[in-house]
Amino acid sequence: MNIGIIAHNSKRTLIEDFCIAYKGILSRHEIYATGTTGRRIEDVTSLRVHKFLPGAIGGDKQFTEMITRNAMDMVIFFYNPAMVDSSDCDVMTVVEACDMNNIPCATNIGTAELLILGLGRGDLDWRLSVRAEDIV
Repeated sequence: MNIGIIAHNSKRTLIEDFCIAYKGILSRHEIYATGTTGRRIEDVTSLRVHKFLPGAIGGDKQFTEMITRNAMDMVIFFYNPAMVDSSDCDVMTVVEACDMNNIPCATNIGTAELLILGLGRGDLDWRLSVRAEDIV
């Protein structure tokens, strides 16, 4: 499965702790992240992360493009709602792209834990057949 991870600056420590806690599950999947977040995840977990550009210089667009192609199976996007600027549409762009493609998306630790535990149990295996249909 292809797992996408994004974290705004104020949530990077939280995403690092999350990835450390669920390293066993994440290690069985392909991880994609925007530049700085991906590097930090690699540093604390030694997991291999496919890194896009940093979000501010186009990584969020690369990330969303992969979602739009239905090539992402799950997205975890930790952001700080108190710091989201109305001109900063990356959060809604990512969430809307996930909704349009039926890609599970978590924007907080509670939902992220439910998704990652479901991933570990195989509850998201249905995504493999969805992606296979898109390839045909």
